Amino acid sequence: MSALAFIILAVLLVGPVPMLLARSTWPLRAPRAAVVLWQAVAVAAVLSAFSAGIAIASRLFMPGPDGRPTATILGDIGRMGWPLWALYMGVFALTLLVGARLGIAVLRVAIATRRRRARHRMLVDLLGVSHDAVPAHTSDVRVLEVAQPLAYCLPGVRSRVVLSEGTLTSLSNTEVGAILTHERAHLRARHDLVLEAFTAVHAAFPRFVRSASALDAVQLLVELLADDAAVRVAGPTPLARALVTCAAGRTPAGALAVGGPSTVLRVRRLSGRGNSRAVSAAAYSAAAAVLVVPTAALAVPWLIELHRLVSG
Repeated sequence: MSALAFIILAVLLVGPVPMLLARSTWPLRAPRAAVVLWQAVAVAAVLSAFSAGIAIASRLFMPGPDGRPTATILGDIGRMGWPLWALYMGVFALTLLVGARLGIAVLRVAIATRRRRARHRMLVDLLGVSHDAVPAHTSDVRVLEVAQPLAYCLPGVRSRVVLSEGTLTSLSNTEVGAILTHERAHLRARHDLVLEAFTAVHAAFPRFVRSASALDAVQLLVELLADDAAVRVAGPTPLARALVTCAAGRTPAGALAVGGPSTVLRVRRLSGRGNSRAVSAAAYSAAAAVLVVPTAALAVPWLIELHRLVSG
């Protein structure tokens, strides 16, 4: 029953729960807490999948006093019956697959993203030009001779903020300041690592159970967090104008852009009621609750076994 419960919980946390959470509007008023809740859901989904595999393994491969399994495959089939045994083995294999895919996805996403950013960073360093609107002390800013307004950042150890000449000629100094603050908020908070983690978790689970809602929602939320940082420095009106101006700018893969398809929603939010501490507190509480069950279920058996070994 514990294995079945973890299977159901993992499926819910990977599919239906993200879909319902992505349709909610309250994250617009508590983006930081919403990101924490999304992270809790993702971690709980992975832990639930692993807990299901451990629970099944404990039924199938429980070692005896000599350290060897107490049951054989034929004995398990006779004890459980073919349908239940096949279900257990299928879920156990799926758990191993998720774990392997998660490890591979983390490495693949990290390596590919950093290669693209390093290549693009080299290009902007070579093609970047000086501009009177950019202060001399902003060594991380590169200006490209492009007429279309665009702005984005390249995270990493040698991070860059990239602006086009079209952006600098279309925006006032205050609006350019809002853009720079927005992009540096991404770099300072390492929002790229948050997105990489969700990309890896999305790739780890099979297509028939996973949902793209989590990745899409977190992409929006990190933009909202950067917007909030820019509002505190420049105010909502300059940021809104800058967002609209750079909305159509195309950016390379692996970069975090100030514009994009969510611009209309973000501009409307700037004229809304603002963030809510009550909503944030509720979201943080929900994140803690989501993590309790799978974390405890995964940790308690190991703690019990450790206590038995120490006391023995």
